[in-house]
Amino acid sequence: MRSVAILIFGAILSTCAMAREDRLIHVAVYKGPASCRDCSEAAKLAIEKSGPEYRVDFVGAGEKIDITAATLARYDIYVQPGGGQDIDGAFRSLGPARVKALRDYVTHGGRYLGLCMGAYLADASHLNLVSQDLDSEVGRPGFPVETIEDAAVDVHWLGRQTSIFYQDGPWLESDTANPGFRGIATYANGDLAVARYTMGNGVVVLSGPHPEAGANWFEDADIPVEKMPRENLVKDLLKQLD
Repeated sequence: MRSVAILIFGAILSTCAMAREDRLIHVAVYKGPASCRDCSEAAKLAIEKSGPEYRVDFVGAGEKIDITAATLARYDIYVQPGGGQDIDGAFRSLGPARVKALRDYVTHGGRYLGLCMGAYLADASHLNLVSQDLDSEVGRPGFPVETIEDAAVDVHWLGRQTSIFYQDGPWLESDTANPGFRGIATYANGDLAVARYTMGNGVVVLSGPHPEAGANWFEDADIPVEKMPRENLVKDLLKQLD
């Protein structure tokens, strides 16, 4: 009888472990020449802070896991973090094989989160995950930032006001013809800052500003830490990928 009880208890533990595994969300974060110093690490940390269900790996040519169709199939979400100023150079550094793997991944149901440079790379002239070409919000009417220097800007984010780290990120276009389009955040001048789109069977969420920026980003840029969002905005974006 005791042995039967042990077997039953073991079966329950196994079932619980399988249930926990089923709830895990596997995320690939790009790391390499198309990103910038600390950008990939900041994205990974923000995702891990979003909940215990997230399991994050770095992927890229210089990592243990490269970007291929086979490796991307293991992940629920792919994140392209921020980078430098050379969008075309960042795109070329990915190489044709990785670009094809990423496009196929999204087309067949993958989730793509692009942050600043990651948003630019998703545009029609690069990864072609959205139908528009993207340009910087700097210089747009009513936008307070006039240079590529780091700043904190006000945004209207999912019905609430907050400020967020910004460095020469793009503005986005509404795409009412896209069945999955959803505006997520706007800059103070009304331009679209963050949005959700669909591409094939997949979902694409793009952010012009940097929701992943930690306190060290604000401190290094001599921006008051009080300007840092109080909420985990990356967690909001992960939910928008559903």
